[in-house]
Amino acid sequence: MTMRTLMLTMLAAGYLALTAGCREETPVPVYGLIWSDEFEGPAGQLPSSGKWIFDTGTDWGNNQLEWDTDLPTNVSLDGQGNLAITARREEFSGQSYTSGRIKTKGLFERRYGRFEARIKLPVGQGIWPAFWMLGNDIDGVHWPNCGEIDIMEYRGQEPQILHGSVHGPGYSGDGALTKTHVLGQGGFTFSFHEFAVEWSPQGIIWFIDGYAYHTVTSIDLPAGTNWVFDHPFFLLLNLAVGGDWVGPPDITTEFPQTMLVDYVRVYGEK
Repeated sequence: MTMRTLMLTMLAAGYLALTAGCREETPVPVYGLIWSDEFEGPAGQLPSSGKWIFDTGTDWGNNQLEWDTDLPTNVSLDGQGNLAITARREEFSGQSYTSGRIKTKGLFERRYGRFEARIKLPVGQGIWPAFWMLGNDIDGVHWPNCGEIDIMEYRGQEPQILHGSVHGPGYSGDGALTKTHVLGQGGFTFSFHEFAVEWSPQGIIWFIDGYAYHTVTSIDLPAGTNWVFDHPFFLLLNLAVGGDWVGPPDITTEFPQTMLVDYVRVYGEK
């Protein structure tokens, strides 16, 4: 059930309850947009500090090759309604590449809803963009016990293949619950696409341009493992260079490479 369908279902249920004589004070949930960033502003402006914070550093446990900075040359508005996260081949803090990684940790954290972004992806061997979420208890229980939801993950050397995954205790890394979607023609680098998940107590559904291609529920977990997707998560956007999953750039990889984000929106019960 999509969020739009869910909204209509809840409205219909409320109408039936009222016409059946239920007491007026019976609450009817209202669903709608609860958080967004449309990335409007002048070129070179940093993303809103009220919505995003920077993760600066390198590796992140995946042997990535970039240093993620808080510089506008790596993460800033493009002046055309997009956020540009740009990977560059340049020396910085001992690394051969720079890029960016931002998150809503401590600013916006949410359990359940529809989480979506419209993104145009980069391309090239060793290029690794992602739109994803981590459990807000990560500092206490650590990864993967906090849970991870990869709404969109992509290998730049496979520009037609989209990956959607969850990681948790006993099903992380190579054991993540993952499914791919393959574009019939072209690639994700040629135009913007809408990537989304709809997350509820019943499970998580992945969408590409409105098409549902992957579902995970608690019954899909490996025997003896736990469902850890019942608490708030925060959002992340990043563009990695290299790492175990994609390998290093090679002579065919052109720089700079940019991930353009038109918007990020979250819908849920108000």
